[in-house]
Amino acid sequence: MIGFTLNHRPVTVDATPETSLLHALRGPLGLTATRFGCGAEACGACMVLLDGVPTNSCALPLARVAGREVVTVEGLGTQEAPHPVQAALLEMQAGQCGYCLSGIQISAAALLARNPAPARGEIAEALAGNLCRCGAHNRILHAIETAAAAARRAA
Repeated sequence: MIGFTLNHRPVTVDATPETSLLHALRGPLGLTATRFGCGAEACGACMVLLDGVPTNSCALPLARVAGREVVTVEGLGTQEAPHPVQAALLEMQAGQCGYCLSGIQISAAALLARNPAPARGEIAEALAGNLCRCGAHNRILHAIETAAAAARRAA
């Protein structure tokens, strides 16, 4: 049994220490928003926050998350109170297929937590580990700029 905090609640997973966090999230924990993309930590589809830091989960062994805090896209906000990034992406219809968006939301939320007023270049840099094959990057960047402004107004 491996225990950690998931989306602000303690959980335990009955799995081997080398089981990937992504497999545990999508399998026994039933959280399917975090996606399997490349399996080589290169596309960002599997990104989660690990102790507040965007981290690829596809090759991360469960043993390395024991006792730590993991936040998935499901833990960023709720349907009633979405995270500003989630609200802006929806409002602006910034995604196309949506496969990359869970990882992008994680990266953007981490950026806004450490820098509430990022420049467009800083947003692009924060999303460098997230691949979008649909070509929606410009809409996504604009939505994150909008989210940052909304978060500043709400603060």
